[in-house]
Amino acid sequence: MNQPVLISTALGLSPSDVEALIQGTIMAVVAENFLDPGQEFALYSQSDSGSQLLRDSPNHPTEVSETLKIVAIARCEGCQTLTEQNCLPNLSRLTGWNREDLQQILQDQGAIFLAHLRVYRLPGAIALTGHPPTPNAIGTPISLPVTIPVTDSVPVLSDRSFAYRRSQLEEFLIPLHPELDALQRAIAQLAHSQPTAQNLDDDLQQFLGFGDSVPFPSEDPDLTWISTIASVGNSQDDQGFAKLVREGLLKLGFSGPELLPDSLSAGEGFDFYCETPYLMVGQCKAKNPKTAIADNPAQLLTGAANHLGTERYERAIKWIIAAEELTVDALNVAIENQMNVIRPETLQSLVNLQAKYKGSVDLLKLKQCLRQDPYGWADDKVNSYIDKVKESIELRSGIIKLVKRHLENSRLELAGVEALHALYVSSHPHHFIPLKEMHEILIELSSPLTGYLGRIKGSDWHSDRFYYLRDLSR
Repeated sequence: MNQPVLISTALGLSPSDVEALIQGTIMAVVAENFLDPGQEFALYSQSDSGSQLLRDSPNHPTEVSETLKIVAIARCEGCQTLTEQNCLPNLSRLTGWNREDLQQILQDQGAIFLAHLRVYRLPGAIALTGHPPTPNAIGTPISLPVTIPVTDSVPVLSDRSFAYRRSQLEEFLIPLHPELDALQRAIAQLAHSQPTAQNLDDDLQQFLGFGDSVPFPSEDPDLTWISTIASVGNSQDDQGFAKLVREGLLKLGFSGPELLPDSLSAGEGFDFYCETPYLMVGQCKAKNPKTAIADNPAQLLTGAANHLGTERYERAIKWIIAAEELTVDALNVAIENQMNVIRPETLQSLVNLQAKYKGSVDLLKLKQCLRQDPYGWADDKVNSYIDKVKESIELRSGIIKLVKRHLENSRLELAGVEALHALYVSSHPHHFIPLKEMHEILIELSSPLTGYLGRIKGSDWHSDRFYYLRDLSR
C-alpha cells in the first residue's frame, strides 16, 4: 500500500485460502456477509480443516497456537453477490473450490458473497496473541486485540495482473489457454525473488493479453550523434558536418567504402559517394554566415562527372546538403542538373526516423522521391516522403492494436481478414483501405522477420487467420 495504514480488523480464512491469496493463485474469498469495498483486514487462518469451503488442492494444516502470525493484509476492492447456480462451474474452475461446497453454501445461505481482495505481503510476520478462528467464523471480520500499524507492504499481484484476474472473476471467464494461465500464476511468484523469471512472466502476460505493452528496446545510441546533424550543419565545421552526413547515409542503408567518415576529401569536388543500393554522389556544406553557396553545384557537376563518367553521372542521384542559401546561378545549375538540395534539418529527420524504426526508410522509394520534380531545393518532397512513412507506421500500429482488441473483446483465438477489415473500416470511416491491401499488411506484420502478428495459413488468402503477438516497437 502506498500510504501507512492502521489495521484493526482481521479476516479469518482457511489455511489453503490464505496460502492461495498470498501466492496470488486466487484473489477472492467467500465471506459470511457482504464486505464493503475499502475495508482493510489482516489475514489469518484457522488451525484445522473444518472450513465449510474446501479446496481441490491438498489441505495444509497448521498447529493450534495462541500466537497468531500475520504475514499479509488485504483490502476489499468489491464484493459480488451470487444467487444463481449457473455461475458456479466456472467459479469452481477459476478458484479451485469444490463445486459441491459452493452449491451447499448457496443452498444454505441463499447467496454467496464473493469478496475481491487486493493482498499485500508484509516484510515480516507480526505475532499477536489470540485464538485462531473457529469454522463458523470463517469469512467473518473480527476485531484484533491491538491495532497493527503497517508502513511497508508489497502487492502480491501487479495492478495489471489484479485487474485481469478480477475481470475474469466478475464475468466468470475461463482462460483461453488454461495451462499457460496457470504457468503465469506460478512464474509470477518466482519473479518476486528471482529476477530472471521476470522476462518469462512478462512474455506470458503479453501472450495472455494483459501484460504491459512490449517495451521499446533500449534507445539506439546513434540517436546521440544524429541529434547533432542540424546543429553542426548550421555551424562552420565543414569537416565535422561531412563526417556526420556520411554516417547518416550509412545509417539509412547506403553502403560502400567511400562512405566511411574519413574516406573522402572535398578536393575531388564531392564529399560522399556510393554505388549500393544505387549510384549516389553529393556535397555537403556547413553554414557560413557571410556567404551564400555559389560554387557547390558547379563543383559537384564537374568533379562527379569526371570521377564517374558522363553516363554514370547522369544515372546517379545527386544531393547537396547545406544550411546556406543558394545564389540564383547556383540554384539554376542544381535544377538543370537534377540535383536535390536539402537542409541539415531534413537529413536529421530522415536519419532519426530510420534509427527509431529500423527499416522504415525504403531507399528505393526514397530514390523515386529524389527522381521527381522539383529539383533544386528538395526539402518539401523529402519531408513529404517522411510524412508518408510515419503514416504507414501509424497504420500498421493501429492494425496490430485492432487485432489485439478484437480478440480480447470476442474471446476468440484467431481473427479473419474480412472481420478485421470490417472493424477497421467502421472505426476509420475517413481512411478507407481495400480488403486486399489489408491482407497484404497483415501478411507483412506476420512475417517471421517482424513478428507482430501470427498467421494460420488458409486454403486461400480469404481464409487466412491471424493472432496477436506484440505491439509495434522501434
